[in-house]
Amino acid sequence: MTEDTGSFKLATTRRRLLGTAVGGAAVSALAMPHIARAAAPIRIGLLQAKEGSIALQAQYLQQGTFLALEQMGNQLLGQPAEIVWDDEPSAQGAGQNALQLIQQQQVVGLLGGSLSDDALAEEAVAGQYRVPFIVNNGAAEAITGAKCNPYTFRLQPPVPVQAAAMLPYLQSIGKRWYFLSASYAFGQDIVASFKQLLSSIGGTVVGDDEVPVGTSDYSAYILKIREAQPDLVIGGLTSGDLSNFFKQWTQFGMKDKIPFAEIAVGDTDLWSVGKEDVAGIYTSLWYYRDPHNTAKDKAFAAAYQAKYNRPAADKAWMGWFCARVMFEAINAAGSTKPEAIVEALQNWHEEDNGVTVHFDKWNNQLVRRFLIVGVKKDIPNKWDYFNVLQSVPSSDAQAAQVFGSAAESACHMTPL
Repeated sequence: MTEDTGSFKLATTRRRLLGTAVGGAAVSALAMPHIARAAAPIRIGLLQAKEGSIALQAQYLQQGTFLALEQMGNQLLGQPAEIVWDDEPSAQGAGQNALQLIQQQQVVGLLGGSLSDDALAEEAVAGQYRVPFIVNNGAAEAITGAKCNPYTFRLQPPVPVQAAAMLPYLQSIGKRWYFLSASYAFGQDIVASFKQLLSSIGGTVVGDDEVPVGTSDYSAYILKIREAQPDLVIGGLTSGDLSNFFKQWTQFGMKDKIPFAEIAVGDTDLWSVGKEDVAGIYTSLWYYRDPHNTAKDKAFAAAYQAKYNRPAADKAWMGWFCARVMFEAINAAGSTKPEAIVEALQNWHEEDNGVTVHFDKWNNQLVRRFLIVGVKKDIPNKWDYFNVLQSVPSSDAQAAQVFGSAAESACHMTPL
């Protein structure tokens, strides 16, 4: 795969070639005024993990992002445009790379946030340096809650919104829940949100384990779950961790014995598990076989299939969608000035099955329908895992209820 370093190498080579021509031949624009200097491309920074447990999800996010710019003819504002992709080796490293993209690559916008911890670090840099940033994957509540800023926008509905939408399905299974989560912001948010919901229905926590990100051996936790005999396991595990858990869950004979549920799980997470081991109920932002996909979504799915010879994962769509919105906002702003792009993002909207898709201006959270999906009993192939159980919200009135109001939010943004 070449997209990760291609833009950086091209930009570096361009600067070196220009320096050689000017230095070696002592040629200047003043000496040869008839030669026009090529305009520097408009650069968008992409922060997406290249290694670690989230790397597979991040690869799809990156592919969708680059495809969005290809569909724009690799141009913004009628000028050449390029994406500069940098890594998210850790939350601290993600923040440092965001700063590098801003200061050295002079990007006019940022996309990324493979994990919520990465997104929070990048968000702080974007806010400090006043660069528009769309978080394309992180779902921790604080991103558009207590840590919000006017320059940061977010695609994923916050954890409490997704958890509340699942409650009717989970409550019907039973009220004795066991929690198994990874020790990072997203996993902790899941536990806090679902515990609050469980308390509201008079349920019982029968177990609660927090494991390090990157855990490979889940045998001790599975034995504890088997002994506790909960009605339901609530997961808060990330990509590779979820795969490790499910494969061992089957080995211990637990598949289909105790139901499993988690929010914001990507297609790639479950594809990597394999259809023999996967099960559960989840929330998802998008599914390639959702019959209610918009015309734009269907066109994207076809373009992705043609380019990569496989169905588009939800993460590919998420990367594409956020990039498309950023690019459309830049063109609508008619400028690369940060305040102009922010204003265009806050005014951006489109229609999707009775819901006006838009960013709430008081916290820059995208309001859009999302899906509750269940793994099929008989999975026909290695891609088609889900039945779409429900789409939430189904109207603008319901959207206002589901996503909440400024009065209910911990976000208190300062004006630009």
